[in-house]
Amino acid sequence: MSATARKTAPNAEDIRARKGGTPLVSLTAYTTPMAQLMDDHCDFVLVGDSVGMVLHGLPSTLGVTMEMMILHGQAVARGLTQAMMVIDMPFASYEEGPQQAFRNAARLMAETGAGAVKLEGGVEMAETIRFLVKRGIPVMAHIGLTPQSINTLGGYKVQGRDAQAEAVLADAHAVAEAGAFSVVLEKVPQGLADRITAEVAIPTIGIGASVGCDGQILVVDDMLGFFSAFKPKFVKRYADLGPLAEAAISEYAAEVRARSFPAPEHVFADQAPAAAKTAAPKAPQKD
Repeated sequence: MSATARKTAPNAEDIRARKGGTPLVSLTAYTTPMAQLMDDHCDFVLVGDSVGMVLHGLPSTLGVTMEMMILHGQAVARGLTQAMMVIDMPFASYEEGPQQAFRNAARLMAETGAGAVKLEGGVEMAETIRFLVKRGIPVMAHIGLTPQSINTLGGYKVQGRDAQAEAVLADAHAVAEAGAFSVVLEKVPQGLADRITAEVAIPTIGIGASVGCDGQILVVDDMLGFFSAFKPKFVKRYADLGPLAEAAISEYAAEVRARSFPAPEHVFADQAPAAAKTAAPKAPQKD
């Protein structure tokens, strides 16, 4: 095999096989340019329903639609050649039952080219996960803090402390036994996340969980400093691009108002420069 051959994007079984190995790297993406930036660095890229808050200004993920997920999924797919793409099933697209979940999951995968879907819920979603997996749809589970359930959880609180721990542990075992190829642990205490990672046979993907998880995921706009509405405790800002972008926009606005932009080098003369004029073609010479 050539040393320069293009890497093949992993599939669900490749991700499952990474259990206990080199940590899996993932970020969310919603656009083609961002997907292109992370393609060489991530094992899988999630088209998250967080797009509703990050790009559309919604107060939560509950208003995200199938059409929004498909639109952004198609955009992300255009930017990926090496990373696997996983796509979120939006609120109310799967909770009704396995048949509803299958129809919508099949549509998401068919119209975006995603390699798997992600859905929220533990014990209560095990039957649906099993139904999907048996019909050829790989499922990434998501337990702990499940943002689509904030109205019943009472907000974005840590899940699994004290008496809640056994319930979250039961969720982890239920989704693994139902056939999920991996499970996201969101805002779960470190000790519980480590216990789940040790007990389940599928990779755990942490977001506000533990460094001991089999992988990590963050919302890319959080870690780059573009999203400033709030900053979760579990987010590390690897760059603070929001203020830089605002400063650039401010400078642009000032120059436009002062008529210093566009400058001469940014506009076109009435006559083309002499060097740019196309010379008349010469007649071919005979030998």
